[in-house]
Amino acid sequence: MKRFITLALLLSVLINACAPEAQATQVPELIQPTATPTETEEPQVQPFALETPQGTPLPPAIDAPLIESPSILNIEMLDEVFGWAVTEEDIIRTNDGGATWYDVTPPDLIDAGYLVFIDILDAERAWVQSPDMNRYPNGGMLYRTRDGGLNWETFDTPFSGGSIHFLDENNGWVMADLGVGAGSMAVSIFKSADGGATWDRVYTNDPNLEGAGESLPLGGIKNFILPLDGTTAWVGGVIYAPGAVYLYRSGDGGNTWSNIELVLPEGSAESELNVVDIEFISPTDGLLAVRKSAETPEILVYRTTDGGNTWDRLDVDFTGYGILETPSPAELIFYAADQFYVTNDAGATIRQVTPDIPFGTSIVDMSFVNSQTGWVVFADANGMRILYKTTDSGATWIQQAP
Repeated sequence: MKRFITLALLLSVLINACAPEAQATQVPELIQPTATPTETEEPQVQPFALETPQGTPLPPAIDAPLIESPSILNIEMLDEVFGWAVTEEDIIRTNDGGATWYDVTPPDLIDAGYLVFIDILDAERAWVQSPDMNRYPNGGMLYRTRDGGLNWETFDTPFSGGSIHFLDENNGWVMADLGVGAGSMAVSIFKSADGGATWDRVYTNDPNLEGAGESLPLGGIKNFILPLDGTTAWVGGVIYAPGAVYLYRSGDGGNTWSNIELVLPEGSAESELNVVDIEFISPTDGLLAVRKSAETPEILVYRTTDGGNTWDRLDVDFTGYGILETPSPAELIFYAADQFYVTNDAGATIRQVTPDIPFGTSIVDMSFVNSQTGWVVFADANGMRILYKTTDSGATWIQQAP
């Protein structure tokens, strides 16, 4: 399941700015996808519906202020009902599939937007990290909720921000950003065993800090950390050298890191490779997505069945600078050039779906909970962000907000 970090969007922009400029793509003639009959048909959800089908109770209201027209920057839906999102000012959540949104912003958090880092464990438990710019990069505030944002606890942190991921209510990891420059990025790895109240640094590659290591190289931009348990974690990123993949794994709680090599397709030696996502559904089974920047950009997708010791590339053709969602190791949804590409069998077969709304290149975020049901945030020509929902793999879309 996707964990979203709002600052990662800015990082992605910086990385893409260094990539070759994508050629303008002519929007293809709309081809209506063939509907796949199902045993039951999910009723359409009208925007801001105040009534549900007869016999279906309305979801209980959340004891928080309503947000009438949220302008969403990032969204993470946990299932077809519960989800969280970030606007420029607020942290918001829904309990009816995105039709209604509630303001659950921590009381002391003035602005959300691109400055905060978010980790969502479930509908009730979430963490929001906000930097203290007077102490950057060595200080910030962590907000924790255990009741869906109705109440928040606040903790001082020895880092300002970074990729944050909690395994459960108590155990979490942070890869703290200590500064980027000249194609390098210094980081420190912190772990918490008490839900974020206190943190211990287990690794740093910053040569200015005592005990700095080199197993996680200073060179390269680190996109994310993904811990699987208390001992195993992954770091993915990009190094500005043709044919090089920045992919590292720790098996000793983050104290040391080892490089994981991938078998690259022919023609990759001259391309820049950016590890953009890793998803594990079990300790052994996972997916890895690598963006290949070249004259014809594409997403390379790998699968592992042995915990990441080896990775086999799937025979999928995802071309273009698009967005990839991996709700499970068998389900992938890729969007580029007004087309959705959907697979339920890890790429053995791929269905091309043309949406009834021409989104173009203006989808700024996407969240799918399975290969059928998903949401996109679309930025129109006036800069307004509009939330749409699909229940048929992207063929038809219903506006949810504003």
